[in-house]
Amino acid sequence: MKTIGLIGGMSWESTAEYYRHLNTLVRNRLGGLHSAKCVLVSFDFAEMVDLQHRGEWEAAAEAMGDAARKLEAAGAEAVVICTNTMHKLADAVERAAGIPLLHIVDVTAEKIKERSLKTVGLLGTRFTMEQPFYRERLQRHGIRAVVPNEADRTTVHDVIYNELCQGVLRPESKAAYLDVIERLRAEGAEGIILGCTEIPLLLNEADTDLPLFDTTFLHAEAAIRFALETV
Repeated sequence: MKTIGLIGGMSWESTAEYYRHLNTLVRNRLGGLHSAKCVLVSFDFAEMVDLQHRGEWEAAAEAMGDAARKLEAAGAEAVVICTNTMHKLADAVERAAGIPLLHIVDVTAEKIKERSLKTVGLLGTRFTMEQPFYRERLQRHGIRAVVPNEADRTTVHDVIYNELCQGVLRPESKAAYLDVIERLRAEGAEGIILGCTEIPLLLNEADTDLPLFDTTFLHAEAAIRFALETV
């Protein structure tokens, strides 16, 4: 089994889900007392949020690159960035690491293509929804992403930072997200990317008849495929 390197803590609420998924997937595959081999560098998320909102992406890239080098030195054989937003810096992180990076957009796109969908709604932080890095990578896979309107983007972003990243799950927020999803359906969305690793804490497939793409689980699943490809 290969060792997976995790860049986490952004937020730790979803990093904990990564750890749970990784170990559950290995146990389901190998049985018994087997669990995932992984190493973790975990950020103080408040510090990273400050860099995000000040637009200091170069400083964030330097910190993320340093984390990737630490993972490689600790024996990691691939890097998993446990957040969608910080994949804005994925290329810089992979260069710093010197080992493969498993990109969250690529593994999500493969699942979307398996469903033969061409247009999907994208929920995430304001950075993920508004900046081009995520949608352009989806376009390379032939997938068009539609994002919520300005008011809905504000709602989605604020719930992530003010509630989900702090472990708060409110039924009113779930209802608001489902309203946003319906408006995306009206814009042509055939499925919805839960493009923030905390959103699956709030929504699941039982909440809507549109296909939901849980990026947290799909990313962890891809990491375990990599780790066990020769097992």
